[in-house]
Amino acid sequence: MRTVLVTGLTAVLAGTVLVGAAVPAVAAPRNPTDTEIAGAQSEQDAAAAEVGRIAALVAGAEAELERVGVQAEAAGTAYLAAEEALLAAQEAAERTAAELQAAADAVAASLARIATFSRDSYMNGSNLSESAALLDSDGPGELIQRAALLDYVADNQIDVLGQLEVARVHQANADSAARKARDEMAAAEESAREAKAAADAQLAAQQSAYEQVAAQKADLDQQLQAAQIHLLELQGARNAYQQWVAEQEAAAAAARAEAERAAREAAEAAAAAAGRDNAAGGGTSGTPPSNANYVFPTSGYISSCYGWRWGALHGGVDIAAPVGTPIYAVTSGIVARNGFANGFGLALYIRGDDGAVTVYGHVNREFVRAGQRVHAGQLIAEVGNRGNSTGPHLHFEVHPSGALHGGQVNPMPWLRARGVAVGGC
Repeated sequence: MRTVLVTGLTAVLAGTVLVGAAVPAVAAPRNPTDTEIAGAQSEQDAAAAEVGRIAALVAGAEAELERVGVQAEAAGTAYLAAEEALLAAQEAAERTAAELQAAADAVAASLARIATFSRDSYMNGSNLSESAALLDSDGPGELIQRAALLDYVADNQIDVLGQLEVARVHQANADSAARKARDEMAAAEESAREAKAAADAQLAAQQSAYEQVAAQKADLDQQLQAAQIHLLELQGARNAYQQWVAEQEAAAAAARAEAERAAREAAEAAAAAAGRDNAAGGGTSGTPPSNANYVFPTSGYISSCYGWRWGALHGGVDIAAPVGTPIYAVTSGIVARNGFANGFGLALYIRGDDGAVTVYGHVNREFVRAGQRVHAGQLIAEVGNRGNSTGPHLHFEVHPSGALHGGQVNPMPWLRARGVAVGGC
């Protein structure tokens, strides 16, 4: 009788567990067909191929934009140099004009003195002796003047007027040469102006072409993204369905195992339990900034190095950074020039205490002025996108010779030689 009761209780407990562990009824998710997934995959592949094609066009347009940007920047620098040479030629022409006027005045004075002597000689007779001419003077002052004039004529008897005329001709030739040099410099300045205008126009056209292909790429990127999302949705639905099937099979197997375990525990009259604990931790670290007599001009990354390309010199390095990023004086010195500069939009030229000129181009705002003294690391401007610029950056140059518009060298080795730890270029 006892055996029968235990067996019956076990059967009841087993039946209860089986009913309680039954898998709940959950609607099956949609299972996309293989044809749908293959079609979405084809759409994504086609969009990716088109994005790749237009990306190559964008890269080519970007390289061409950089090329014409470098040429436009070089043309702007050449125009500044021609403008400076024209000013020097004009100053030389003005100096020789003044010297010519002085020579003409001297010739006129000499001619006047000789004319006076000739007139007196004619009025007093052509055979007037030197003694008679002196005795004929009206007073001591005229006597001294006549004596000096007689000495002058006696010392310059060999073609005095010819020598004066030769001197005047020589000075006139010098003035003509100076004026010719000025005219040549004016022509060179005009040619440089036209070359800069052509380079600027080419840069604007290439900028427009680049923006067009960039806009096309943006549209294709959106199409590719939509195709990727659609494919992911279908793949996600397929994965969800497969996961649901696996969960249903696992739930049924778990229910069977649980029923068997419960029946075994009821039959054996035993139970068991278990638990788990977890823990975690972390930390931070950092490095302090450094300082030096020479500093790097701004924060950012090198987007273009120094060197010749496409027949033009890119005379510095471009440091890409957002508009408004601070720009610092690389070394102590005097601001030699600030304000508008062709090709750079706004630029600063600082003549360092070591004699080298450092140039900061395409700036957005300037905080120092010409004649002002600055020290290494001082805030002098902020990064901008002015002038012939294809994006926000600082164009930084070094002229060790001290020239404002020439004598550029690679700034990176120059900085490294002065203790500034920089890499690249």
